Amino acid sequence: MAMPQNSTGENGFCFTQTFDFSCPSPHPGEVGRTFDTRSGQEACGTPLSNGTPSSGAPSPSDSCAEPLCSTTTGQEGTQFGKGIKYVSDEGEDLACGWGRFTPGCLQVFNTSKGVLFFLCMASFLQGMTVNGFINTVITSIERRFDLRSYQSGLIASSYDIAACICLTFVSYFGGNGHKPRWLGWGVLIMGLGSLVFALPHFIAGPYEARSAAEVGICGGNQSLPCAQAASSLSSYRFIFMLGQFLHGMGATPLYTLGVTYLDENVKTNYSPVYIAVFYTAAIIGPAAGYLVGGMFLTIYTEIGREIDISPENTRWVGAWWIGFLGAGAASFLISIPILGYPRRLPGSQRYIVMRVSEAHQLKDGSHNKASDPDFGKTVKDLPRSVLLLLKNPTFIFLCLAGATEATLIAGMSTFGPKYLESQFSLSASEAATFFGYLVVPAGGGGTFLGGFLVNKFKLRCSGIIKLCLLCTVSSLLAMFIFFIHCPNMPMAGVTQTYEGSALPDGHLNLTAACNAECGCLQETYSPVCGSDDIMYYSPCHAGCKKVSENLRNGKKVYHECSCIEKTLLPRPGDAEVGKCTSSCEKRPLLLFFMFVVILFTFLSSIPALTATLRCVSDRQRSFALGIQWIVVRTLGGIPGPIAFGSMIDKSCLLWQDQCGEQGSCYVYHNSAMSRYTLTAGLVYKVVGTTFFIVACLLYKPPPAESVPGSSDASENGNCDLQEHKSSLPAEENV
Repeated sequence: MAMPQNSTGENGFCFTQTFDFSCPSPHPGEVGRTFDTRSGQEACGTPLSNGTPSSGAPSPSDSCAEPLCSTTTGQEGTQFGKGIKYVSDEGEDLACGWGRFTPGCLQVFNTSKGVLFFLCMASFLQGMTVNGFINTVITSIERRFDLRSYQSGLIASSYDIAACICLTFVSYFGGNGHKPRWLGWGVLIMGLGSLVFALPHFIAGPYEARSAAEVGICGGNQSLPCAQAASSLSSYRFIFMLGQFLHGMGATPLYTLGVTYLDENVKTNYSPVYIAVFYTAAIIGPAAGYLVGGMFLTIYTEIGREIDISPENTRWVGAWWIGFLGAGAASFLISIPILGYPRRLPGSQRYIVMRVSEAHQLKDGSHNKASDPDFGKTVKDLPRSVLLLLKNPTFIFLCLAGATEATLIAGMSTFGPKYLESQFSLSASEAATFFGYLVVPAGGGGTFLGGFLVNKFKLRCSGIIKLCLLCTVSSLLAMFIFFIHCPNMPMAGVTQTYEGSALPDGHLNLTAACNAECGCLQETYSPVCGSDDIMYYSPCHAGCKKVSENLRNGKKVYHECSCIEKTLLPRPGDAEVGKCTSSCEKRPLLLFFMFVVILFTFLSSIPALTATLRCVSDRQRSFALGIQWIVVRTLGGIPGPIAFGSMIDKSCLLWQDQCGEQGSCYVYHNSAMSRYTLTAGLVYKVVGTTFFIVACLLYKPPPAESVPGSSDASENGNCDLQEHKSSLPAEENV
């Protein structure tokens, strides 16, 4: 007999096996009948178009034997594919739309691939804004609003603080509610946070960067009195923190409810790939943020105002706020289609029937409580839900391992561009672009590859944890590259004396005989690179007396600098505005191993997430992700940027001086910065490796006989549903 094909094409598979569902006959003496998907004949009662039998007598599988879904308002049984009819199991409307407005043209997006597309757009925007734009502009914000690194670290951590506050509520109630509505409103709030984050630019007044002519030459320094020069701009950090807080609130549903919504609506085998694509978009987002944000930083923050300083000048502040306006508007647009999706997608019940549990087995059997259909629907079940997760050691240690990884990711993503800026003597925009080039292939590729490997090798939960362990050990070994660092560019009065001898760390001596009569001010920091390849604090500190413009690149060039001696002619040398270019030979090696660290760190992210979803009961997945994110953010995301910011502050050689008040850092000690980074990286990687080992050792999979069909059910490349063969010859398929 000809076999009807499933023409939906959803998730790229079709049923090719014979499914034999045997059931007791309602009439005595009658042998139970079977249902053959190839013939489409009756089995145990009325045949259903999705191949699920129904019986006149109630059975435990009745909830899965109901008709599947409806896709239009008022019509119970719209044809979505040839030979397949979806209707709702409880009269629920599963059409895509807003209220009663469910046009047929929208239903083409009412698939798992449509949901994946819009969730990828949302995660891309979240990653681009929170982990891209903010990390790119952090140096510019510090300079514009007189912030220190630990204060900017607190701004970055506000995102995680908000997430921790909201996660329990969102994951518990949202997990049992209408997930797309929670997701849509979350993206909307995230867009509002982007607009709030850009607000200080419009209310703080124009940025006044003193021109090169005003701060430049010897004897020409003019300074505002301290009463006028001092500002309270650092108080704007509270508005930045509010914007980040809204970002955290809005993104909370995205990585908890969004992941479980995808997982519930696709095959078990395809779930890691879908989640990997989703997270890859979240990784490419920051990379795009670094690249686009770096481009915006080449535009002066006060658009339309003429200024005679270049982006290489340390007093330059780029248009950091443009990206947040665009991200806010885009978030509003993306939230609209997400709000239109139904509680579950048409046809999703088939995957619930196919799913094989890999939940960790507790000795007292209390894990079976979570399989109760009524469990988790009221606040009364919240303490029991938490207790069940706390009694799951595999889940706990996966959470702790994720926290150690999150600490490094949060710290390095926030201050990674600053690390490159210091090591390679780059401008802020160049450093952001460099870091973007690292994150795109390493972070995005590692995230997708992790999900692909889980799907390719059909890994079960224990195998997935072992893959995470391998990735963590590999990135641990690559961390030793931070033993290597690029030397600081020589800077007169900061790293060495004007005569060329070394200066002890922290001992500044910016005054010498060559500039003693110039009246140079320490408040005016405008580094120049002398023709002797030595950096000077400002043209005045280099003793320069004349200024002109380089016609080739438009940079200011200073002449007759008494502190710079030409090697060939016994007369004062020249200096060009900006830092000296680093010729560090270790740059390729550093960049390569940083690539390896990022690759293997992100390679373990999707496998670790998949292991978390599989080691808990199905009804606890959203809540488990919420609890995991609380642990990850509390122990990793929040302290990470603050800890890294404090460590980087310790490696500062030259602080901004604002009339006796300490501002942001101008120059860092490269070897100290590398040493602190190496120490933090090794400690967290060793601890993370230990947690993965313990999680693997303590995992107790369900016994083979408790799994419906066979333990290989979820590893079948074509179908997760195993064929149930009857022992009676009369029940064999015909």
